[in-house]
Parts: sequence; C-alpha cells; structure tokens
Amino acid sequence: MNQAANMATKGEPSQPQAVRFDLEKVRSDFPTLNQKVSGHDLVYLDNGASTQKPQQVIDTIKAYYENDNSNVHRGIHTLSQRATDKFEAARVTVQSFINAESDAQIIFTNGTTESINLVAHSYARAFLQAGDEIIISTMEHHSNIVPWQLLEQQIGIKLVVAPIDKNGNFLLDEYTKLLSEKTKFVSITQLSNALGTITPIKAIIEAAHNVGAKVMVDGAQAIAHTEVDVQALDCDFYAFSGHKIFSPTGIGVLYGKRELLDAMPPYQSGGDMIKVVSFSGTTFNELPHKFEAGTPNIAGVIGLAAGLDYVSDIGIANIAAYEKELLDYGTHRLSEIEGLSMIGSADNKASILSFQINGVHASDLGTLLDHQGIAIRVGHHCAMPVMEFFGVDATARASLAFYNSKEDIDALVAAINKAVMMLK
Repeated sequence: MNQAANMATKGEPSQPQAVRFDLEKVRSDFPTLNQKVSGHDLVYLDNGASTQKPQQVIDTIKAYYENDNSNVHRGIHTLSQRATDKFEAARVTVQSFINAESDAQIIFTNGTTESINLVAHSYARAFLQAGDEIIISTMEHHSNIVPWQLLEQQIGIKLVVAPIDKNGNFLLDEYTKLLSEKTKFVSITQLSNALGTITPIKAIIEAAHNVGAKVMVDGAQAIAHTEVDVQALDCDFYAFSGHKIFSPTGIGVLYGKRELLDAMPPYQSGGDMIKVVSFSGTTFNELPHKFEAGTPNIAGVIGLAAGLDYVSDIGIANIAAYEKELLDYGTHRLSEIEGLSMIGSADNKASILSFQINGVHASDLGTLLDHQGIAIRVGHHCAMPVMEFFGVDATARASLAFYNSKEDIDALVAAINKAVMMLK
C-alpha cells in the first residue's frame, strides 16, 4: 500500500480529483497579485513564507477599524461590545475550522512560534524533568528546534532527532524505535516548509501515545493545504499562523486538549488573564483567557476569521486537489531544466518546489528572477539542519497556493532559463 493510501486508512482525508473553483475569480480576489514588478506581471511563488490576502480579509480589517475599534472584554460601551462579539465569534470560527471540541481550547497567540514557545515554557517546564526525552525531526523549522534546545540547557531534558531519508521522507519505523518510557513529548511538523514533505502525522501521534508521550503538531505550513481535524488526529497540541492561510500577520493559534490547558500554568501575565489581583495573591482567569495576557491583536483575530471563512467557502479539499495538480506540473517542468536538482522528493508532499542549479547560487538566481517579476524564496528557510542533511547551504524555493496557475510555473521556468544563461 502506498503512503497516500495508508494515510487515508488512518482517518486522514483523501483528496478528490475534481476541482470546483474558478481560478480567474479567485485570482481577482487578491489585489496584490494585480501589479507589475520590474515591468513584469507579478508571479508570486513565496507562499510558504507568507500568503497574500483576499479582498474579503482586507475589507473586514478596514471595517473593524472604521466602525468597531475598541478594546475587548473590558468595556460596557457599544464599540467594546461589538469588538468583543466579533473577537469571540472568530474563536468559534477557528474551533469549527479545525474541529476542536470547544472554543475554550483555542488560544490566540502572535503566531506558530509563540504557540510552540507557550507549550515549551508552560507545559514542558511544569511537567518534564531532567532526563526526559523530547523527539523532533530532522526537517523541523527553527521555531520547533530552538525552544526545546533551551529547555535542554535549562532543565536538562534530552532532545532526540527522528531521521529522514535522502528523498525527504519521514522514517516512521526509525522514529518508533526512538520511542521509550523516557519519551515524554513529541513535536513534529505536519508539512515541511523546506521540502514539502507531508509527515504521517496520525501514525506519529498514535505511536507516541502508546508510550504515554504528548504530541505537539506544527501545522504552520499544513493548515492552508490540507484538512485539519484535531479530534481525528488526537493531537495534544496544534499550532498554526494566520499569515500562512491568507489572513493577517501577527496572529496565530494554539489548540490544546482541555485537561492539559487546564493543568498548565500561565505563560505570560498581565491584564485579562486574571480574575482577581491583590498584593496577597492572584486568581487566574479561565480558559482560554488564562493564556491571553494584555490587549490582543483584535483586528488580526477578526481578519483571521475572515480568511478561514474564505478558504472554507472554496473548500480545502478542492484547494488540495488543485495544488496537487500544480505541484505535479511544476515538478515536471522544473525537471526539464538542465543542471537542476530537486531538494526533497518525498512520496507524499505538497506545495513546495525546493531546488538547486549546478553552478548557480540561490541568491543570485532569486535576484535575477525578481528582476523578471518572479517572487521566490532563497536561503536556508529557517531549516538549517535540513540544509546540512542534504549538504547544501541554500536552496531556491517556489511555494504554491491555490491562486497560482500553470502559467505561473511556465513563467518561472522561462525566467530560470534566462537567468541561468546570464549567470553562466
């Protein structure tokens, strides 16, 4: 049985073949795409770094600032009530989007990075001790490496790294061999930002639970490309960022199982995360407010809900099916370029085309592509251990979204060929 079929048997949704959205209409919803760069029509292929925002999100944020701008949870006046209602309605939207049991399990943060740090500094500090092991993988983003390294230095936990193969596949059998009674926590990406690898996340979670470990899923890249059902996954924590899913920057989400969030101490302290404060002591607020200190990113939260509504209207399964066609087409077209090597060709992957060209440095290529209106990302993609594993210092990365087209891929290939001729 192939990996995709195996994932489907484990409760992860299969992707339909029919595509049911109007690409031209979708592209018209994103005003940023309708511009020229260096005299060329913009081809935006840097979605792994951040996605563009539909007019619906832009209008929602504008309307909030024009009509409802006020602080939340603290005022009895009309604007504060309206802002609070929209803020908390957004929490319900997120709950529905990832199928959490309760909106109290949805914690707003400033992004995936803060969500992971919240768990590291609240859950792990409270419940792990010296000698306990945390497993991550070779393909993690720095945000899912450094917080655990700090804990290793500060409280003596041991960081264990699950391997990948030369194609970028997560080695599930090798991972399971690392699990033991010492394993207390696992934190794994669902979709690699540098390789596009989709990890067998449900099997990863099940194996960890079999030894009593808790699991954090870094969903920053996955959230815009595949259906996420936290109850079906049975993950203990799930983190993602709004700006990766056509929503504002500076807003993120941490989902956690209720019993874990209830047991965890506050991550930050200040206003709104308390019930009573006196000089003799403080009583902390209930979930989710216990973890949301200070004035939140209100416009960002409301904009996030608008972004999730936009994606839901199109259908994440339709998006995934179309992006699979686009990824296959892009992989084929790039393979036609002489001297180009793909970095990451996992059996099950999405959205990412990461590559090198013999004799051409990624930074030089990126600069020349920008002069032709093509926006890609070059560098280590905040995944230096992946670069070290493949023996490279940087790659060029074209990352796809559902507003991209085969014409965008053709433009990328033509621009690469022109750039290579200039550089050689």
